[in-house]
Amino acid sequence: MDNIKPQDVSKPSEQMIKLDNLMSLPAPYDQPGMEPDIKTAGDAWSKNYCASLDGIIGNDMLFRPKTGPEEKQIISKFLNGLDKLFYEESNGGYLQPLLLSFEYCEKCNTCSEACHVFKGSGEKEIYRPVFRSEVFRMLYKKYKKGGSLWRRFLGGDIEINVEAVMRLGELAYRCNLCRRCAQVCPLGLDNGLLAREIRKLFSQEMNMAPKLLHEKGSVLQLKTGSSTGIARAAFLDMMEFMEEDIADRTGKHYKIPIDKKGADILLIHNAGEFFSWPDGPAAFAIIFGEAGLDWTLSSDIAGYDCVNYGLFYDDLQARKLALHQLKAARELGVRRIIIGECGHAHRASAVTSDRLVAGGDNIPRESCFPLLWDLVKNNILKLNPARNNFPVTLHDPCNITRMMGIIQPQRQIIKAVCPWFKEMTPNGVKNYCCGGGSGFAVMNSLNLQEWMCKVSCRMKFKQVLEAFQNTVENKSMIKYVCAPCSNCKGTFRNMLDYYQATSRFNIRYGGLAELIVNAMVEFNRPYLEFLNEDIT
Repeated sequence: MDNIKPQDVSKPSEQMIKLDNLMSLPAPYDQPGMEPDIKTAGDAWSKNYCASLDGIIGNDMLFRPKTGPEEKQIISKFLNGLDKLFYEESNGGYLQPLLLSFEYCEKCNTCSEACHVFKGSGEKEIYRPVFRSEVFRMLYKKYKKGGSLWRRFLGGDIEINVEAVMRLGELAYRCNLCRRCAQVCPLGLDNGLLAREIRKLFSQEMNMAPKLLHEKGSVLQLKTGSSTGIARAAFLDMMEFMEEDIADRTGKHYKIPIDKKGADILLIHNAGEFFSWPDGPAAFAIIFGEAGLDWTLSSDIAGYDCVNYGLFYDDLQARKLALHQLKAARELGVRRIIIGECGHAHRASAVTSDRLVAGGDNIPRESCFPLLWDLVKNNILKLNPARNNFPVTLHDPCNITRMMGIIQPQRQIIKAVCPWFKEMTPNGVKNYCCGGGSGFAVMNSLNLQEWMCKVSCRMKFKQVLEAFQNTVENKSMIKYVCAPCSNCKGTFRNMLDYYQATSRFNIRYGGLAELIVNAMVEFNRPYLEFLNEDIT
């Protein structure tokens, strides 16, 4: 265990920890040479960013000050932001849970044993959930209480300097906000919320939010209609191409309704699926078409992209996007919104937006999984599970299971369409995050992605290997990780590539809707493209 205390974040040092002695992985990754070494920040990055925490740059807008006045300005803005977090007028939606988690922690460290980042890192002290929260508390108490007596007895024995501020800013991006810590806390306190509030402070007060979440995420989405930059014309072209591709692959034409007034369902996908995993949205079009559902997509701004990265770092951005998405639904006059396979969109649209919008701005929002299970359970679709005759394990996206309690529908579907289902351990609400939650899956600048694959994804990769333990080294056998969430798919893509798990051991990943369509008896060829490949 590292001999590091929260007070040490304000003390100068080249790097607080080294990323060595990580958690062991199961066979075959217990052998030397099976995983690459992590590359930490070089001199150029260390000069411009805060690399003195662990050599990793998470927030690429957290620039080091070049002059004394710049340093004072950073500290001043940080302290102003601290004030605003603790006032009803500026943080009314989150003040009560913030205060509960801030004030009543007993430092029992139960949360540490639940944290995949802490465990995956080999139990590095700075990755304990309570370590980050204690730095936050100590800085606030030093700022508000001052004097030596208060510092000694109320936990404010820390210096408020630019190093402490910047390290806290980085610590907020060593947490996936999965809230597994809150689930096991004896008092129900939420270190994930504290991490998110720190991110909010740096974004809303200091204009220091990662580019790929803010500038190339929320801001781009509000400008063009999608966090991917897909504008309306491009979206319409993509849907036309998707119809043609479905017809070529299935021999059957399915019309994708767009901007249909008065439909029962407005289906909203993560627009990243249209780029990276179009088989997912296409599978929904096939399923909804076969089931005869009254549905539509929207071409309105933000109406075809359920992404809301504001959930991870900024209340103002989260509210703007939530209002745009609800506006698109109201203008079409749909009865309800169905959220596709995107975990954070489930939480943002169906849970968090209740704190941001109310009354006439609201419209019913539902998950796609109970609807898909109803179609399978009631035999609306003609399915042959033998078509999915390969081992399948299920990853539980945190924002769908732990945040919303949607556990059984996806499992019942897999059991109905896949004869070879292998549960991860633990699973359901006790699952571990994929490691890409809270925006990490798309934050691919500098070296955070390496840290993600090596540290925050480590526990999930261990679970995958354990789920397939009897078949993992059989390269001729496909092994499928069902990840019904766009950001989780992005994480598995990066993770499996990093560990070369697909090329070495034929471990694949994909969504849930694709498994349903692959089991549909009316199609002559497999829907899953890798089943049409020659396995060598």
